[in-house]
Amino acid sequence: MSYSSSSKFPLLMPLMVACLIMAASCSNFHNDFDITWGDGRGKIVNNGEVLTLSLDKQSGSGFQSKNEYLFGKIDMQLKLVPGNSAGTVTAYYLSSKGTTWDEIDFEFLGNLSGDPYILHTNAFSQGKGNREQQFYLWFDPTTDFHTYSILWNPERIIFSVDDTPIREFKNMESIGVPFPKNQPMRIYSSLWNADDWATRGGLVKTDWTQAPFTASYRNFNADACVWSNGASSCKSNAPSSSTSTNNAWFSQEMDSAKQQRLQWVQQNYMIYNYCTDAKRFPQGLPSECKMS
Repeated sequence: MSYSSSSKFPLLMPLMVACLIMAASCSNFHNDFDITWGDGRGKIVNNGEVLTLSLDKQSGSGFQSKNEYLFGKIDMQLKLVPGNSAGTVTAYYLSSKGTTWDEIDFEFLGNLSGDPYILHTNAFSQGKGNREQQFYLWFDPTTDFHTYSILWNPERIIFSVDDTPIREFKNMESIGVPFPKNQPMRIYSSLWNADDWATRGGLVKTDWTQAPFTASYRNFNADACVWSNGASSCKSNAPSSSTSTNNAWFSQEMDSAKQQRLQWVQQNYMIYNYCTDAKRFPQGLPSECKMS
Protein backbone atom coordinates (compact mmCIF):
# COMPACT_ATOMS: atom_id res chain seq x y z
CA MET A 1 0.00 0.00 0.00
CA SER A 2 1.32 3.48 -0.80
CA TYR A 3 0.29 6.93 0.41
CA SER A 4 -1.74 9.35 -1.69
CA SER A 5 -0.71 12.14 -1.56
CA SER A 6 3.03 37.72 14.62
CA SER A 7 0.08 38.77 16.18
CA LYS A 8 -0.29 42.37 17.40
CA PHE A 9 -0.12 42.87 21.19
CA PRO A 10 -3.79 43.96 21.55
CA LEU A 11 -4.82 40.66 19.96
CA LEU A 12 -2.72 38.66 22.41
CA MET A 13 -4.50 39.91 25.53
CA PRO A 14 -7.91 38.26 24.88
CA LEU A 15 -6.12 35.00 24.06
CA MET A 16 -4.12 35.13 27.28
CA VAL A 17 -7.26 35.83 29.30
CA ALA A 18 -9.06 32.94 27.58
CA CYS A 19 -6.17 30.63 28.44
CA LEU A 20 -6.47 31.57 32.09
CA ILE A 21 -10.22 31.11 32.45
CA MET A 22 -10.76 28.02 30.29
CA ALA A 23 -9.94 24.42 31.08
CA ALA A 24 -8.16 24.33 27.73
CA SER A 25 -4.38 24.36 27.84
CA CYS A 26 -2.76 26.92 25.57
CA SER A 27 0.07 25.41 23.62
CA ASN A 28 3.30 25.97 25.52
CA PHE A 29 5.16 22.78 26.26
CA HIS A 30 7.12 24.37 29.10
CA ASN A 31 3.82 24.98 30.93
CA ASP A 32 2.13 21.69 30.14
CA PHE A 33 4.77 18.94 30.04
CA ASP A 34 7.93 17.59 31.66
CA ILE A 35 10.54 15.65 29.72
CA THR A 36 10.99 12.64 31.96
CA TRP A 37 13.71 10.53 30.38
CA GLY A 38 16.22 10.41 27.54
CA ASP A 39 19.23 12.31 28.91
CA GLY A 40 18.77 15.35 26.68
CA ARG A 41 17.18 13.53 23.75
CA GLY A 42 13.86 15.23 24.43
CA LYS A 43 13.85 18.98 23.76
CA ILE A 44 11.40 21.86 23.97
CA VAL A 45 12.23 24.44 21.31
CA ASN A 46 10.81 27.49 19.51
CA ASN A 47 9.89 29.28 22.76
CA GLY A 48 7.84 26.30 23.94
CA GLU A 49 5.88 25.84 20.74
CA VAL A 50 7.52 22.57 19.63
CA LEU A 51 8.70 19.45 21.48
CA THR A 52 10.97 16.85 19.86
CA LEU A 53 11.84 13.33 20.98
CA SER A 54 14.87 11.48 19.63
CA LEU A 55 16.05 7.88 19.63
CA ASP A 56 19.56 6.54 19.08
CA LYS A 57 21.19 3.22 19.86
CA GLN A 58 21.81 4.23 23.48
CA SER A 59 18.36 5.49 24.43
CA GLY A 60 14.97 6.82 23.43
CA SER A 61 13.15 9.65 25.21
CA GLY A 62 9.79 10.59 26.63
CA PHE A 63 7.62 13.19 28.33
CA GLN A 64 4.48 13.41 30.45
CA SER A 65 1.88 16.05 31.23
CA LYS A 66 2.11 18.10 34.40
CA ASN A 67 -1.66 17.72 34.84
CA GLU A 68 -3.84 14.68 35.33
CA TYR A 69 -7.22 14.63 33.61
CA LEU A 70 -10.52 12.91 34.28
CA PHE A 71 -12.41 13.26 30.99
CA GLY A 72 -11.60 15.65 28.22
CA LYS A 73 -10.82 16.23 24.57
CA ILE A 74 -7.07 15.99 24.03
CA ASP A 75 -5.48 17.13 20.77
CA MET A 76 -1.84 16.92 19.72
CA GLN A 77 -0.17 17.46 16.37
CA LEU A 78 2.62 14.98 15.56
CA LYS A 79 5.08 14.62 12.73
CA LEU A 80 6.50 11.11 12.83
CA VAL A 81 9.99 9.74 12.19
CA PRO A 82 10.65 9.98 8.42
CA GLY A 83 12.46 7.58 6.12
CA ASN A 84 13.40 4.13 7.35
CA SER A 85 11.66 4.09 10.73
CA ALA A 86 11.46 0.28 10.98
CA GLY A 87 11.78 -0.97 14.55
CA THR A 88 10.79 2.33 16.15
CA VAL A 89 7.60 3.05 18.07
CA THR A 90 6.21 6.49 18.82
CA ALA A 91 3.68 6.10 21.64
CA TYR A 92 1.18 8.81 22.59
CA TYR A 93 -1.35 7.87 25.24
CA LEU A 94 -3.30 8.59 28.41
CA SER A 95 -2.67 6.39 31.43
CA SER A 96 -3.36 6.15 35.14
CA LYS A 97 -1.14 4.37 37.67
CA GLY A 98 -1.38 1.14 39.63
CA THR A 99 -2.05 -2.51 38.89
CA THR A 100 -5.62 -1.88 37.70
CA TRP A 101 -4.78 1.09 35.52
CA ASP A 102 -6.78 2.67 32.72
CA GLU A 103 -5.13 3.61 29.43
CA ILE A 104 -6.05 5.00 26.01
CA ASP A 105 -3.36 4.39 23.37
CA PHE A 106 -2.08 5.66 20.08
CA GLU A 107 1.09 3.84 19.00
CA PHE A 108 2.78 4.48 15.67
CA LEU A 109 4.77 1.49 14.43
CA GLY A 110 7.59 2.47 12.07
CA ASN A 111 8.34 0.79 8.77
CA LEU A 112 10.79 0.64 5.89
CA SER A 113 11.00 3.70 3.64
CA GLY A 114 7.96 3.87 1.38
CA ASP A 115 5.91 1.41 3.43
CA PRO A 116 3.08 2.81 5.53
CA TYR A 117 3.16 3.36 9.27
CA ILE A 118 0.76 1.22 11.29
CA LEU A 119 -1.38 3.13 13.79
CA HIS A 120 -2.03 0.78 16.72
CA THR A 121 -4.84 1.66 19.16
CA ASN A 122 -5.90 0.08 22.44
CA ALA A 123 -8.15 0.81 25.41
CA PHE A 124 -7.42 -0.54 28.90
CA SER A 125 -9.89 -0.51 31.76
CA GLN A 126 -9.00 -1.74 35.25
CA GLY A 127 -5.77 -3.24 33.94
CA LYS A 128 -7.39 -5.18 31.09
CA GLY A 129 -6.47 -4.35 27.51
CA ASN A 130 -6.31 -6.77 24.57
CA ARG A 131 -8.60 -4.44 22.59
CA GLU A 132 -6.27 -3.71 19.70
CA GLN A 133 -7.36 -2.15 16.45
CA GLN A 134 -4.77 -1.24 13.82
CA PHE A 135 -4.95 1.06 10.83
CA TYR A 136 -3.00 2.38 7.91
CA LEU A 137 -3.27 6.14 7.41
CA TRP A 138 -4.54 7.81 4.26
CA PHE A 139 -1.55 10.19 4.15
CA ASP A 140 2.18 10.16 4.86
CA PRO A 141 2.45 11.12 8.57
CA THR A 142 6.14 12.01 8.26
CA THR A 143 5.99 14.96 5.85
CA ASP A 144 3.82 17.29 7.91
CA PHE A 145 2.04 17.63 11.24
CA HIS A 146 -1.33 15.92 11.70
CA THR A 147 -3.75 16.11 14.62
CA TYR A 148 -4.37 13.02 16.74
CA SER A 149 -7.25 13.38 19.20
CA ILE A 150 -8.80 11.48 22.07
CA LEU A 151 -12.31 12.43 23.14
CA TRP A 152 -13.03 10.82 26.49
CA ASN A 153 -16.33 11.38 28.27
CA PRO A 154 -18.43 9.17 30.56
CA GLU A 155 -20.19 7.48 27.65
CA ARG A 156 -17.50 6.89 25.02
CA ILE A 157 -13.91 7.22 23.87
CA ILE A 158 -13.41 8.41 20.29
CA PHE A 159 -10.01 8.22 18.59
CA SER A 160 -9.67 10.71 15.72
CA VAL A 161 -7.08 11.69 13.12
CA ASP A 162 -7.40 15.18 11.61
CA ASP A 163 -10.94 15.29 13.01
CA THR A 164 -11.85 12.03 11.26
CA PRO A 165 -12.96 9.38 13.79
CA ILE A 166 -11.21 6.04 13.38
CA ARG A 167 -12.46 4.18 16.45
CA GLU A 168 -15.12 4.39 19.15
CA PHE A 169 -15.07 2.49 22.46
CA LYS A 170 -18.42 2.88 24.18
CA ASN A 171 -19.27 2.59 27.85
CA MET A 172 -20.82 -0.88 28.11
CA GLU A 173 -20.78 -1.28 31.88
CA SER A 174 -24.40 -2.42 31.56
CA ILE A 175 -23.10 -5.74 30.18
CA GLY A 176 -20.18 -5.99 32.60
CA VAL A 177 -17.42 -4.35 30.53
CA PRO A 178 -15.33 -1.98 32.69
CA PHE A 179 -14.99 1.58 31.36
CA PRO A 180 -12.34 4.17 32.30
CA LYS A 181 -14.23 6.73 34.38
CA ASN A 182 -12.81 6.86 37.90
CA GLN A 183 -9.04 7.13 37.52
CA PRO A 184 -7.42 10.39 36.42
CA MET A 185 -4.82 9.95 33.69
CA ARG A 186 -1.74 11.80 32.54
CA ILE A 187 -0.67 12.23 28.94
CA TYR A 188 2.53 10.39 28.04
CA SER A 189 4.60 10.08 24.91
CA SER A 190 7.80 8.25 24.11
CA LEU A 191 9.99 7.29 21.17
CA TRP A 192 11.72 3.96 21.69
CA ASN A 193 13.24 0.93 20.02
CA ALA A 194 10.92 -2.07 19.73
CA ASP A 195 12.52 -3.97 16.87
CA ASP A 196 11.79 -7.27 18.61
CA TRP A 197 8.13 -6.88 17.56
CA ALA A 198 7.22 -3.53 15.99
CA THR A 199 7.86 -4.13 12.28
CA ARG A 200 6.63 -7.34 10.65
CA GLY A 201 6.61 -9.06 14.02
CA GLY A 202 10.27 -8.29 14.64
CA LEU A 203 11.60 -9.55 11.31
CA VAL A 204 12.78 -6.06 10.30
CA LYS A 205 15.33 -4.57 12.69
CA THR A 206 16.20 -0.95 13.41
CA ASP A 207 18.84 0.45 11.05
CA TRP A 208 21.00 2.44 13.47
CA THR A 209 22.90 4.06 10.61
CA GLN A 210 19.74 6.19 10.19
CA ALA A 211 19.84 7.43 13.81
CA PRO A 212 19.00 9.71 15.43
CA PHE A 213 15.31 9.18 14.77
CA THR A 214 13.15 12.20 15.65
CA ALA A 215 9.43 12.80 16.16
CA SER A 216 8.00 16.30 16.62
CA TYR A 217 4.97 17.64 18.50
CA ARG A 218 3.10 20.94 18.46
CA ASN A 219 -0.30 22.57 19.10
CA PHE A 220 -1.28 20.60 22.19
CA ASN A 221 -4.76 21.43 23.45
CA ALA A 222 -6.76 19.97 26.32
CA ASP A 223 -10.40 20.91 26.82
CA ALA A 224 -10.58 18.81 29.93
CA CYS A 225 -11.34 18.36 33.60
CA VAL A 226 -8.05 18.73 35.46
CA TRP A 227 -7.63 16.51 38.53
CA SER A 228 -5.70 18.02 41.41
CA ASN A 229 -5.55 17.24 45.14
CA GLY A 230 -8.32 14.67 44.85
CA ALA A 231 -10.79 16.96 43.10
CA SER A 232 -11.81 17.81 39.56
CA SER A 233 -11.74 21.30 38.07
CA CYS A 234 -15.21 20.44 36.74
CA LYS A 235 -18.03 20.19 39.22
CA SER A 236 -19.04 16.55 39.67
CA ASN A 237 -16.54 15.78 36.88
CA ALA A 238 -18.91 17.57 34.51
CA PRO A 239 -18.26 21.06 33.16
CA SER A 240 -20.78 23.47 34.64
CA SER A 241 -21.55 24.73 31.14
CA SER A 242 -21.44 21.38 29.36
CA THR A 243 -23.93 22.62 26.79
CA SER A 244 -21.59 25.40 25.68
CA THR A 245 -19.36 25.07 22.66
CA ASN A 246 -16.19 24.79 24.72
CA ASN A 247 -17.47 21.86 26.77
CA ALA A 248 -19.56 20.09 24.15
CA TRP A 249 -17.10 17.19 24.37
CA PHE A 250 -18.54 16.09 27.71
CA SER A 251 -21.75 14.79 26.12
CA GLN A 252 -20.52 14.55 22.54
CA GLU A 253 -21.37 11.62 20.32
CA MET A 254 -20.90 11.10 16.61
CA ASP A 255 -23.44 12.58 14.23
CA SER A 256 -24.32 10.76 11.01
CA ALA A 257 -21.53 12.46 9.03
CA LYS A 258 -18.92 11.35 11.59
CA GLN A 259 -20.34 7.85 11.64
CA GLN A 260 -19.99 7.68 7.86
CA ARG A 261 -16.36 8.83 8.12
CA LEU A 262 -15.71 6.21 10.80
CA GLN A 263 -17.19 3.54 8.55
CA TRP A 264 -15.06 4.74 5.62
CA VAL A 265 -11.86 4.46 7.68
CA GLN A 266 -12.73 1.06 9.09
CA GLN A 267 -13.70 -0.35 5.70
CA ASN A 268 -10.66 1.01 3.85
CA TYR A 269 -7.82 1.39 6.35
CA MET A 270 -8.38 -0.97 9.27
CA ILE A 271 -5.93 -3.88 9.09
CA TYR A 272 -6.61 -5.60 12.43
CA ASN A 273 -9.63 -5.75 14.72
CA TYR A 274 -9.61 -7.87 17.87
CA CYS A 275 -13.37 -8.19 17.57
CA THR A 276 -13.02 -10.30 14.43
CA ASP A 277 -10.09 -12.45 15.64
CA ALA A 278 -11.95 -15.62 16.58
CA LYS A 279 -8.73 -17.67 16.71
CA ARG A 280 -7.41 -15.42 19.46
CA PHE A 281 -10.53 -15.87 21.58
CA PRO A 282 -11.46 -19.58 21.31
CA GLN A 283 -13.80 -19.25 24.28
CA GLY A 284 -15.75 -16.54 22.47
CA LEU A 285 -15.21 -12.92 21.48
CA PRO A 286 -15.16 -10.29 24.25
CA SER A 287 -18.59 -9.08 25.35
CA GLU A 288 -18.23 -5.62 23.83
CA CYS A 289 -17.58 -7.17 20.40
CA LYS A 290 -20.96 -8.85 20.43
CA MET A 291 -22.60 -5.46 20.92
CA SER A 292 -20.77 -3.74 18.06
